[in-house]
Amino acid sequence: MNAQSVTVLVGSIVEDDAVLGVEELCQLCAVERCFILELMEEGAIEGRPVDAPRFEGASLRRARVAARLRRDLGINAAGSALVLELLERLAEMEGRLKG
Repeated sequence: MNAQSVTVLVGSIVEDDAVLGVEELCQLCAVERCFILELMEEGAIEGRPVDAPRFEGASLRRARVAARLRRDLGINAAGSALVLELLERLAEMEGRLKG
């Protein structure tokens, strides 16, 4: 008899209008607080207000991409901000070509 391995993935759905705190964003992206603050300083994500930032769904998506860039490619917060900007421009251009 073969032993089978079962992988269970657990996740949560975060809507675009959801508002997250710094700690929640850190947990969802599996990064340290300092990385999130660096992304804010570089303009890669926006948090309001600055003293106790709250983030919307778009910032979560951007922070997750930045976390993957850091983890997989060793790209820092400044490099991630640049890559995110270029990815958005590329998506916008592709949208224009399709539309």
